[in-house]
Amino acid sequence: MISKETPDKILLDKYEQLKKYIKSLGSAAVAFSSGVDSTFLLYAAKEALGDKVIALTASSCSFPERELTETKAFCSEHGIEQVIVRAKELEIEGFAQNPPNRCYLCKRELFGKFVAIAEERGINAILEGSNLDDNGDYRPGLMAVEELNIKSPLRSIGFTKEEIRILSAYLGLPTWDKQSFACLSTRFPYGEEITEEKLLMIDKAEQLLLDLGFKQLRVRIHGKMARIELLPSDFDRFMEEKTRLLVHDEFKKIGFDYIALDIRGYRTGSMNETL
Repeated sequence: MISKETPDKILLDKYEQLKKYIKSLGSAAVAFSSGVDSTFLLYAAKEALGDKVIALTASSCSFPERELTETKAFCSEHGIEQVIVRAKELEIEGFAQNPPNRCYLCKRELFGKFVAIAEERGINAILEGSNLDDNGDYRPGLMAVEELNIKSPLRSIGFTKEEIRILSAYLGLPTWDKQSFACLSTRFPYGEEITEEKLLMIDKAEQLLLDLGFKQLRVRIHGKMARIELLPSDFDRFMEEKTRLLVHDEFKKIGFDYIALDIRGYRTGSMNETL
């Protein structure tokens, strides 16, 4: 359960350090997905640079429409120019076959487009929102970030996810208690082909669970089987007959043949457990 907590002086000083660093760049483009980290980073960049910051957002079949809508609303509210880049990850050679370096292939292509936009506009730096906690999992996309000289100030300064949430609540950001999200391609086991049809199935299935009030979740796809990851504290509510049967029937309509609840529960990077 995420709760609001007042940041101490050390954390507030760290936030000032972040803004000071971003301001020293002169201008920046922030890779913005409406997630907890990128929203916090974009807000800090806006405070530090004013009109000398823009948001770069990917639009793709791996990115739910609700997330794209949230990026537009945030940028509009805060007066931030947003550039939406159409990503065609399924056209990247090798991506659809879902190799272990899938994220690298996608990030290399997408951030390459971001670099071109920044260069065209004379923007000094591109920022992305990975944090200190991202160092503990298999994240090949960070290799592409380093190769293209994309800056990761939250990692560099040493922000954890919890610290970002605390500061986000303090700053009044709507994402302070938002569920963690990763692109829908992460729901596939390595080696299983990624298709637009299956991405849409996952999107619809996760949206259903969100509409039912479940917050932190994943629907992993294994062929025509859905493996649902929920917080263990949500198991009892999920197993209530009305909810359980509703999920079963709706998932069948979406196109799944079998629906299973993962008894270990939600965790990030569960598809990496087989590597």
